[in-house]
Amino acid sequence: MPESGQKTTQGHITESAPAAPATGGNPAARSVGLLVTLVLGGLTALPPLSMDMYLPALPEVTGALHAPAATVQLTLTACLAGMALGQLVVGPMSDKWGRRRPLLVGMVVYVLATAVCALAPTAELLIGFRLLQGLAGAAGIVIARAVVRDLYDGVEMARFFSTLMLISGVAPIIAPLIGGQILRITDWRGVFHVLTVIGILLTFVVWRFLGETLPPERRHEGGVGDALRTMRGLLADRVFTGYMLAGGLAFAALFAYISASPFVVQEIYGASPQTFSLLFGLNSIGLVAVGQINGKLLVGRVSLDKALGWGLGIILFASLALLLMTSGVFGEVGLVPVAAGLFVLMSAMGLAMPNTNAQALMRTPHAAGSASALLGTSSFLVGAVASPLVGIAGEHTAVPMAVVQLTCAALSLACFLGLCRPWRSGKEATGV
Repeated sequence: MPESGQKTTQGHITESAPAAPATGGNPAARSVGLLVTLVLGGLTALPPLSMDMYLPALPEVTGALHAPAATVQLTLTACLAGMALGQLVVGPMSDKWGRRRPLLVGMVVYVLATAVCALAPTAELLIGFRLLQGLAGAAGIVIARAVVRDLYDGVEMARFFSTLMLISGVAPIIAPLIGGQILRITDWRGVFHVLTVIGILLTFVVWRFLGETLPPERRHEGGVGDALRTMRGLLADRVFTGYMLAGGLAFAALFAYISASPFVVQEIYGASPQTFSLLFGLNSIGLVAVGQINGKLLVGRVSLDKALGWGLGIILFASLALLLMTSGVFGEVGLVPVAAGLFVLMSAMGLAMPNTNAQALMRTPHAAGSASALLGTSSFLVGAVASPLVGIAGEHTAVPMAVVQLTCAALSLACFLGLCRPWRSGKEATGV
């Protein structure tokens, strides 16, 4: 494995591709590098756009389609499950055929599926089309991570993931705000019309500006069997699996918040869709800010494992506080204390998410697409399981949300400590 902080020499780009984002003193090269960064940021922003712009409309959808809250929450689960399974397919495809072609195909299908979502007459059909939307949208998630691995290694990769978090973090800040404003002038179907337009624009930008980052000599020629053997080999790496599970379970705690918060904030505490959107945006600002602290101040000064451990510990503490508040241990609490607990939990994700990705991908320069697929699939599958659990007791209690968050946070920390063993020196402890 390369030394931390060393830029990979394997991550060169074909002549038709843009220069890597890390550039020297050439202003033109810096401009191209910024463009690549923005494109990758747009691809990683697509999942939160697809999820979060739709969140303020969830209570309206339950009435419009005459479906219970638990059924409507399955529209989130279906999209999430699609993104998980899609990554498992697209990741190995990108290792075989390059990053560009699978990405463009996925983006076109995403646009078509999103347009059809706006026409769904029943909750069941909406769930089905959201599954297809997720399957297609997975291409942007998995290939964006693989492109970063093609270009960077070590400390630089961790820093770039934090930069991507800054760009993609704008999406969850503005998405609920946009969704809330859309609901002022139209119904929930208008949200999918806007998402369709965003998908078309992003597809054009990818086609026009993102070149190939995986040259033919570095591609895998095998078929499905070879891809499965590669993934089996990755899962046999205890440390890689530890980071994968730690990141996936932390994401599940995050998605429990995403899935439950519209009902918790609006139904239990009586806030308007616009107030919910503002609170959601504030929490996203916390995540982005901590992500930038991680990338600009901590990376290179503090080991990635240490920053990751602190992030997981804070998530566990915030989840416990939320459970105590929502279960009535402190008596009746209002929206402000609960919102504060959610803010702390979301902010700590800025330490957990980029560092789990960086540590896991640093071990897999030979199969970045497959590794990225496993990271994304594990996160989205666990998140898909967590989503319906938060509504299991109905719309009038936040206790299930807090229980799911606490359970996922505890398991995430246990996987990190038990499998990654960050206190060990040498190759197993891959921290900086």
